Amino acid sequence: MRELLAEQRTHWEKILHQALRESKLILANTNTRDYRLNLYPYLCLLEDGEYVDIMIQGVANMPPSGESLKVLARDLGHRVYTKYCVRQKFENQAVEKLGSIYSAYTELLAKDTKVSRVLPREQWTRLQMEQSSGPSLQGDDTSWPHIVTLELGTHLVDIMVKNLKINSDILNPSQDRKLIPILYHMYTFRSTRQVGFIKPHPILVQMQQEAMETRLTFDSYVMPMLCPPVPWTSVKFGAYLLTPTKLMRTVEGATQHEQLLEKSQHLEPVFDSLNQLGNCAWKINKPLLDIIISIFNDRGSDKLDIPPPMSEAPKIPHFNPQDPAYTASQKALMKREVINAKKKGSEMHSLRMDALYKLSIAHHMREETFWFPHNMDFRGRTYPCPPYFNHLGSDVTRAMLVFAEGKPLGPKGLDWLKIHLVNLTGLKKRSSLQGRLEYANSIMEDILNSADNPLHGRKWWMNADEPWQALACCMEIARAARSSDPAKFVSHFPVHQDGSCNGLQHYAALGRDVIGATSVNLVPCDVPQDVYSGVAQQVEELRARDARDGLKIAQVLEGFISRKVVKQTVMTVVYGVTRYGGRLQIEKRLKEIENFPKEHIWDASHYLVRLVFNGLKEMFTGTREIQDWLTESARLISKCGHTVEWVTPLGLPIIQPYHRTRNQVVKELGGACQSPTHYSCSDPDTVKQKNAFPPNFIHSLDSTHMMLTALHCYSAGLTFVSVHDCFWTHALTVDTMNKVCREQFVALHSQPILQELSDFLLHKYCSGSSILPGSDITEALCSHISSLTKSRIKNVEWMSRKDTGFNCHQKTTPPFVDNLKVKLELIL
Repeated sequence: MRELLAEQRTHWEKILHQALRESKLILANTNTRDYRLNLYPYLCLLEDGEYVDIMIQGVANMPPSGESLKVLARDLGHRVYTKYCVRQKFENQAVEKLGSIYSAYTELLAKDTKVSRVLPREQWTRLQMEQSSGPSLQGDDTSWPHIVTLELGTHLVDIMVKNLKINSDILNPSQDRKLIPILYHMYTFRSTRQVGFIKPHPILVQMQQEAMETRLTFDSYVMPMLCPPVPWTSVKFGAYLLTPTKLMRTVEGATQHEQLLEKSQHLEPVFDSLNQLGNCAWKINKPLLDIIISIFNDRGSDKLDIPPPMSEAPKIPHFNPQDPAYTASQKALMKREVINAKKKGSEMHSLRMDALYKLSIAHHMREETFWFPHNMDFRGRTYPCPPYFNHLGSDVTRAMLVFAEGKPLGPKGLDWLKIHLVNLTGLKKRSSLQGRLEYANSIMEDILNSADNPLHGRKWWMNADEPWQALACCMEIARAARSSDPAKFVSHFPVHQDGSCNGLQHYAALGRDVIGATSVNLVPCDVPQDVYSGVAQQVEELRARDARDGLKIAQVLEGFISRKVVKQTVMTVVYGVTRYGGRLQIEKRLKEIENFPKEHIWDASHYLVRLVFNGLKEMFTGTREIQDWLTESARLISKCGHTVEWVTPLGLPIIQPYHRTRNQVVKELGGACQSPTHYSCSDPDTVKQKNAFPPNFIHSLDSTHMMLTALHCYSAGLTFVSVHDCFWTHALTVDTMNKVCREQFVALHSQPILQELSDFLLHKYCSGSSILPGSDITEALCSHISSLTKSRIKNVEWMSRKDTGFNCHQKTTPPFVDNLKVKLELIL
């Protein structure tokens, strides 16, 4: 089958070459006086063979269920743009200059015997100034408008749909032999919108599945880098050496973020934090990868999150809808069974292919040292650029990754590994660190057995919340404990320190809410507080009271209210989830409980979401007030015709990209392919603007805290990476990182954040040209923003916790809006 598929691809390449040439001839002679975009220049940027390769790869990567025309066209257009940018760098000799600077830069990076006093960005800038002659490297590529990329991609899809064909009897010889398209264009509905869809013919799907090809092809920019990333030195330059990369991920077609960033003068701290995250070197945990691959090849495991192959998918039932033996209700039931079986099969295939991608990349990298360049979204939250395989992934993916650099465990490193293992099990949420350590020591026999015989021993690790990371940690503990001197054992294992519902932490700090702060570990307690367990306990007390009063649903819920049932809702309330959304979350958790009566799920979810919201309102009094102030501010701002903007304490400008949209149809030759495309109008979407402002503002504060922690960890010589509010470092340096993390949280919230936000909004929307004369809405906006009272933002002293370095009374951090943005003496 592989030979047959290869033969067909060779034939398709010839057909596409011919079709592309004919298409270019037609476009070259097209009259452009109608002001429509002529794609002819964009089809001449590369060699014809490169366009053909892109189209053939598009066919090979298409999922059996098909792909949205818009998504497929965007991907093909983006590939053309990327190849063009790389070619331009070769032709204008920028690659030669880049190679010279990069070589000198990596030599400086390699001299890491002591903590550098010069930041990577500063090193690169100095080297670039020394070689100032010749072509510029500072991201001079002009990104194509979104409509150009989309129309170019749509044109390529159109060529594929019209010209790629196959013999109908290629798999089953028959009398009816004819050429049929391997791709066909159809329409489907997403909500109320009609969307163009490209679907592969079942014959092509069968050929690809039976071929079981042993090679996967990836674009270079979706793979981890085999060398350190280029440091971000400007808005348009950083990350990959040749591939153009955006500093800020944006909504398709949005340009306001780029315009804001280009106007900003002092983004150096943001660049430096992204560089710190990207400069962490990684390698593969090979013993664990081998175990995961063995299970993947042996029918997978749902319990261990290893997707099973399609051979394990439910069989699709077959029946004749015309058979009079079936009643109407039986036919309806069978149709539902067919739909459910097809849906389950499609989900299993997607999960299996996703796992295959990740494991293939991990296996390809098993002997390599590699890096993940980082960029950020519009709120400032940071992400690795490679999308498939990175440390933000699932438990399976994270378990396969360890630091390339090893450090000795030191006197407390082994203890931190044991505490980390207990954290991964999820068993001791309310225990102190000492209690967790004692528990780990009490189960050392199970830990060692898991490390020695993971698949045929007692399998203790399989019951952990994060089983694969737990197994990896068991193996590391076993190696360290059996070494001659655990303190000198060199460990590459990352130890995590996770925030205690960090959204509520920021709200509690903003509102100086002592009760709320206590529940999320901002004040010292004998044992760690768990806000999810606290809410679950509060809800259970209210349920028990209602049950005694005779409420039936409260009686049905006896014994079913747990931390897991309420956790997602508590976590997302801070990010603006509504009661409707909270009810759906609780409903999903209740459905996962096998012995919960299914007929009561509807009533139970309505009842529980009310108790959870009321309980949180009592625990976090200041949170709801701040949320309401932010929401109303955003509503009035958008009613005045503006989008909501603000600036983080690190100087990063943020604008919410929510506008009303209009549909614009992209048509291709003959009108065969068309897809609705969304373009932003000037009018903001009031509902999205107001609902998104509170969570986006909190996310921006959280990213600011992470960036501050990253910068100070760099100055202390620590290896540091983050998964949003979860910080990773070596076991040796956990205590130092904890101290830095706490100090920077206090430094951040020692600033009058809400007052500065209020002042910014007043200046932005209530002064000068922003004011709409005689507008009641503008007057209401200015009055509302000014209503933020001094009492709510007063700077109170937080309690200190000296044993963890949570020493907040020492006012050692100067106002970083002036100092940290402009200079980096604070960091260095």
